[in-house]
Formats: sequence, C-alpha cells, structure tokens
Amino acid sequence: MTTVILDYGSGNLRSAEKAFQRMAAETGRGGPIIVTADPETVLAAERVVLPGVGAFADCARGVEAAGLREALEEKAIRRGAPFLGICVGMQLMATVGREHGDWPGFGWIPGEVRRLTPADPSLKVPHMGWNAIEPVDHPVFAGVAPGSDVYFVHSYHLVPENPAHMLATADHGGPFAAAVGRNAMVGTQFHPEKSQAAGLRVIANFLGWRP
Repeated sequence: MTTVILDYGSGNLRSAEKAFQRMAAETGRGGPIIVTADPETVLAAERVVLPGVGAFADCARGVEAAGLREALEEKAIRRGAPFLGICVGMQLMATVGREHGDWPGFGWIPGEVRRLTPADPSLKVPHMGWNAIEPVDHPVFAGVAPGSDVYFVHSYHLVPENPAHMLATADHGGPFAAAVGRNAMVGTQFHPEKSQAAGLRVIANFLGWRP
C-alpha cells in the first residue's frame, strides 16, 4: 500500500511529504508515504507521485540521471499504477516541452508545453498565487467544488492535443490546463500540497483512487 514521492533533485519535497502523510493518516489510505530515488522502491509501490520545480529540461534530465524513467514507464504505463504528476511533474507527461528550446517529454499525454501568454498584458508571468479551477467529473476531483482556489507557480502550461485529457481548467488571461489525465495518470499544474482544503481533498482522493 506504499505511496512513493520521487526525489530526483527537483527541490524541497518536505511540504509534499507532510501533506501526503497527513492525508494518509486521516483517511487510512495510501500509506506509508516514502520519499525515494530508488527505482526498486518505485516498482514495489502501489502509487507514484512525481513533483517538479524548475525548468522542464532540468527536471527531465534529473529523472533520467536518477535512473527513474524506466521505473516510471513500468509502473504508470505497463502496470497502470496510479500516478500523480505535480507542476513540472505534470508537464513532463507531455510529448514535448518548449521551454528554452524543444525537449522531449514522456509522451504520456500527447501535447506540448508552451509559455503562458495572457491576453491581458497587465497579468504577470510567472502566474503565481491563488486561482480558481473548474474540474470535470473525475474521482481525483470528487468533492472539489467548481471555483475552488488552488495555488499555482508556473510560467508554462501543458496544451493537450485531446480535449478529453483536460481534467480541470483555470484562467490567467485565457484558459489553460490546471489538470490533465488519462487512464490511471493524473497531473496537476497547481500544487495540491500548498492548496489547503481543495488540495488536501485532491491528495486524499488520489490516495484512495483505484482506476
């Protein structure tokens, strides 16, 4: 029943670890929570969380350097284990990232990662702070009301080729994907571990999700 949060040098994982541990304890689901860079531990886990802070290419290289790419493919694609990508961890699910060049992603959600370009030039990029989301009917968003505020920090966004892969939207001078997913995979552009009640609900739902 283990949930692993991948540590591949993308930043401080303490807030994510604490939020997942809290919801595992409160719900009795998905625990224990383990932060790891060990591919064998990933393969033995029930579900996987891929966080990400920083540039697309740096995060992609970090996953490869840690030897985690094959383990992720095995768990998320071949075994269909529940997978949650957060921020750049979500963006890595795309076919390509176009941040300071073109960089290959995992190709799990066909589409590309582009820079945010708000129609209103007064809106700042990076998009940082609280914003409302409009989720679709999906088990990971059960109990998350339309218009719930969650916390974002990003300059790029994933544009999926298939609209059916869009699980939630937000608006920053135009709509963008706040969450994407297919099969047993979900990605959130926002940080659920920093999004208070709505984010904790998403974490709890993910820990209990059995696609």
